Amino acid sequence: MTEKPSKNEEEYFARRDAELRRQQREAARRTAAELERRSHHMKCPKCGYDLITGDWHGVQIDQCTHCHGLWFDAGEAEQLLQHPERGIFTRVFGAVMRGVTGAKVLDE
Repeated sequence: MTEKPSKNEEEYFARRDAELRRQQREAARRTAAELERRSHHMKCPKCGYDLITGDWHGVQIDQCTHCHGLWFDAGEAEQLLQHPERGIFTRVFGAVMRGVTGAKVLDE
């Protein structure tokens, strides 16, 4: 003898299925967001090429391998500006320019 599911059983399974679908959608959204973040990690915001990290006086500066743009993380430019050695900011950019263009840049 087969019994017809009660209204409570149908309601229970409907709620359970809805919750499972919600969890699956949320997991898919998180996965898509993580893939999107990874596709931009260490990529130049201007041209999309890879960034390399250089350490200048304890401050890590990211530089594009294609357009040679310089990118600072939060607080890094301020660290260079507040460096106790006078002219460090000028010297850092002078070194970068020499590396990018091969030209001689005067240091202060």
